Amino acid sequence: MKIALCFIISYDHILNKEDIWREWIEPNKDIINVYFYYKYLKKIKSKWILQHVLPSHYIYETSYYQVVPAYLSLMQFAITHDPANQWICLLTDSCCPIISPQNFRSLFYRFWNKTIMSWKPAWWNVNVHKRANLAWLPHELRLANDPWFTIKRENATQILRFARTQQEVTKSICAGGLANESLFAIILYGYKELKFGVLNEVSHLADWSRMGSATSPHTFKDANSTDIQFLENNLQKNKCVMFLRKVSPEFPDEVLKKYIYNYSELYVSEPFIFIWRRWISRLYYLMYYGVPLICLLYGLKYLFF
Repeated sequence: MKIALCFIISYDHILNKEDIWREWIEPNKDIINVYFYYKYLKKIKSKWILQHVLPSHYIYETSYYQVVPAYLSLMQFAITHDPANQWICLLTDSCCPIISPQNFRSLFYRFWNKTIMSWKPAWWNVNVHKRANLAWLPHELRLANDPWFTIKRENATQILRFARTQQEVTKSICAGGLANESLFAIILYGYKELKFGVLNEVSHLADWSRMGSATSPHTFKDANSTDIQFLENNLQKNKCVMFLRKVSPEFPDEVLKKYIYNYSELYVSEPFIFIWRRWISRLYYLMYYGVPLICLLYGLKYLFF
């Protein structure tokens, strides 16, 4: 089983910490696939990013307030491009890893069958603020989820099915704007997954106590004492944190690498189900390609000898 790192890039069409990402992915490249959703292909200069972009027919018009189509495209491509993709991590161009590759693999081994997404009842007045048009929904569906999260394959499939079969409901929620901060919790509630299939934990760390705008968390730029204290406190408190939002290109690489490479837990061994599925897959390919090849060779033997 594998992990799909699914980035949505816009504006300058860069990954703020591309070098750190590439170095971080390398030890786990056997279990990681990388995908990029973009707005303008011609703006992308990185050869590495270009190697991992979605096909053009997966790209739809999006904006800051209407980004759900990008989520759905990434989920759809991830589950069809590689049937082994079990986790889908939704990321932005300003996200950065904040745990070691070893810890990341360990989290996957421990929680591969869970979605990791922080959610709670909407905290805003739904009759005043129209985001996600929650006022149109029953009280139990007036929910909010972290906009960036890690979702398991089964839940992604449910979300895609809902968006396909309940188009009017999906359209109504999205029409309110910022639907990516509510839609996924609403759908998974309907499938009774919030209590059983979802770990209500933060996977993408963000500092909302120092908001950069009315809808955006603090941007990490200087690595000042407040930034460091925030990281120290929250990395200890949140057991499922994998990524940090929003990291400016100016944020010191050495600070990020300190947290990525100097803090590692004991390695968690590969679960048996991973081993079993890998051997079943190999056996399938052996039977699918090996048996016809053997028959062909025997046929050629009797034909020419």
